[in-house]
Amino acid sequence: MKQELQRAQAGVEAMRARRGSAFYPGYHLAPPAGWMNDPNGLILFGGQYHAFYQHHPYSADWGPMHWGHATSEDMVHWQQQPIALAPGDEEDRDGCFSGSAVDDDGVLSLIYTGHVWLDGEGNDSAIREVQCLATSRDGIHFEKQGEVLLPPEGIMHFRDPKVWRQDGAWWMVIGARDRHDSGQVLLYRGSSLRNWTFDRVLAGAKPGESYMWECPDFFPLGQQQYLMFSPQGMRPAGYDYRNRFQSGVIAGRWLPGGGFTPQSSFRELDRGHDFYAPQSFSAADGRRVIIAWMDMWESPMPSKLEGWAGCMTVARELKEVDGELRQLPVAELLSLRRQATAIEAGTLVGERQLADGVKCHELLLTWDTQTSDAEHYGVRLGNSLRLYVDNQARRLVLWRDSPDAGLDGYRSIPLPGGVLLSLRIFFDSSSVEVFVNDGEAVLSSRIYPQEGDRALRLYAAHGEAMLCKGELWALAAIQAD
Repeated sequence: MKQELQRAQAGVEAMRARRGSAFYPGYHLAPPAGWMNDPNGLILFGGQYHAFYQHHPYSADWGPMHWGHATSEDMVHWQQQPIALAPGDEEDRDGCFSGSAVDDDGVLSLIYTGHVWLDGEGNDSAIREVQCLATSRDGIHFEKQGEVLLPPEGIMHFRDPKVWRQDGAWWMVIGARDRHDSGQVLLYRGSSLRNWTFDRVLAGAKPGESYMWECPDFFPLGQQQYLMFSPQGMRPAGYDYRNRFQSGVIAGRWLPGGGFTPQSSFRELDRGHDFYAPQSFSAADGRRVIIAWMDMWESPMPSKLEGWAGCMTVARELKEVDGELRQLPVAELLSLRRQATAIEAGTLVGERQLADGVKCHELLLTWDTQTSDAEHYGVRLGNSLRLYVDNQARRLVLWRDSPDAGLDGYRSIPLPGGVLLSLRIFFDSSSVEVFVNDGEAVLSSRIYPQEGDRALRLYAAHGEAMLCKGELWALAAIQAD
């Protein structure tokens, strides 16, 4: 693997030297250059947080998957490390697909899917996928240990292992596509990372519901156990499931050795345009944190013209509040705050400009939805983004519009109950993440404002809106490369 790694590192460094920066994020984790998708192997190891990710170091397009690697002291300031894995062995000839990381008695161990095309690249009807192991003592340089788990008879799509240790045993969930083209999650038990026994089908789709469940995760939080995964093939239903693929959770009950008993239906984790393959890990103080890929398959990606594609969401803490799952930006993100600008409260009619040239900013707003009678009111970022309350439909709407990029459309959620609507909005060079009412809902989308079109405004159309309070923070740009 050494030669493949050296070649890949040289390739990404050559691309990085000529990479553009108009849309490159200031404080989100992105590849130095080339392509990025799913987060892999999120873990605290040796006093540092490690984020691996699916990476093509030779092009801004998807290609043979490598594992990129970055480390952080605080889940906010990321430092790129050498590429960790490169394809090329018999079991992973065409890609080191997604997986996870564990600390095996001081050895950082990566469990990933080795992918091989059997009848030409891109032909998903003829593939071989197995689970593989790679290990490292220093957390930077890895040695492949080969395949450790083969798929069940008759199953080809068998990928994205998430591994953890519990009650003296190793456990692994894997996404699969069964013989009837239905998605499912398989559960395995291991006496070591090299020896695995099938336990059961943990959960699966109903016939015709979805054909593949990718990137599963399985963790306890509060009083419940959460199965988190990314189903493919779900049909849109009203305002729900509008993206190419979805990501969400099912809450339930589980104890090792038993079955998973769902207590809820599938719920989307993020209601924006761009959120996929979330993976969880434990922070140093025990918080359950997730990071996801903030892009969507088959979406326009204007950053490709700059020699890169893909970035991650900010790290988000998961909390269970009154039996409901909430997401909050990790507290460490407060370290990015620099200059603050108070926003005058009161009645808003028409438009009010807050700032120009907005890139790395955090905006906090609280609206009184009971006394606001405008047909719609909220925030505009140039001509590329509107985040507003639709008073007639009683929905919160995120609408992006970048004609040059081929992006135009909205996502929305029902307006939360109660009088006050609080919004915490993170803007970066080409993204927005909206946290609603302390994490009751989140909407994340990639946006591509043109140069000179980054004025941030409040507005109220056809009536008045009551702003209770507001604050705008400039955020430090972190060199993620």
